[in-house]
Amino acid sequence: MNPFTDAFSFLFRSGWPTVVFWLLLAGSVAIALINLYRDPWQRTAAHLWMWIARLFIGGLWWQQSLWKLPPTYTDNPDGISGGLHYWVGEMAKHAAFGWQSAFVKDVLQPHVYLFAPQVYATEVLIAISLMLGLFARAGGALGALMAINLWLGLYRAPYEWPWTYFFLILLQTTFAVLHAGRSLGIDAILARRETAALQPRRTAARLLARLT
Repeated sequence: MNPFTDAFSFLFRSGWPTVVFWLLLAGSVAIALINLYRDPWQRTAAHLWMWIARLFIGGLWWQQSLWKLPPTYTDNPDGISGGLHYWVGEMAKHAAFGWQSAFVKDVLQPHVYLFAPQVYATEVLIAISLMLGLFARAGGALGALMAINLWLGLYRAPYEWPWTYFFLILLQTTFAVLHAGRSLGIDAILARRETAALQPRRTAARLLARLT
């Protein structure tokens, strides 16, 4: 498959995850258009690029959640191989540090169904946060932590290029540091509407600023 047919097949595969993805995609576009219409300061190449970047990286996180769907957290018909099961095993073998490998082997693997829902939910939240620009600083930070885990967990895997995950860490950190959601996202709308109203309540204003 080439990138174009691969993207086409992803966008039109059957199942509820595709429907939700289209809703997120449509929502992201609608939110961007609202910002462009209501706020002249949003009409810059920098804001447009940041929106495109977080939209694509959010799509990446959504796609990566598809091979670890509950209740089995794998994409294989047998329900016990592949998916999250397989990659937890790979982290046990190829983690950067011995203590990390032991933790995955002795704690995570025996209790995979305890941790799997948290992993899946986190990736879905990151995808929603970035695609819609909703509390994108938190989404960026969560994504960076997940990427650090992947970077170190698969650092010695011969088939992986550690820089792939390191670049993802840089991107996710950029989203958090530069308030990516304020570029054509819901965070931009929240910042315009709520900052003035919350000014007397400085604690609430500071919390909103940190999240958006």
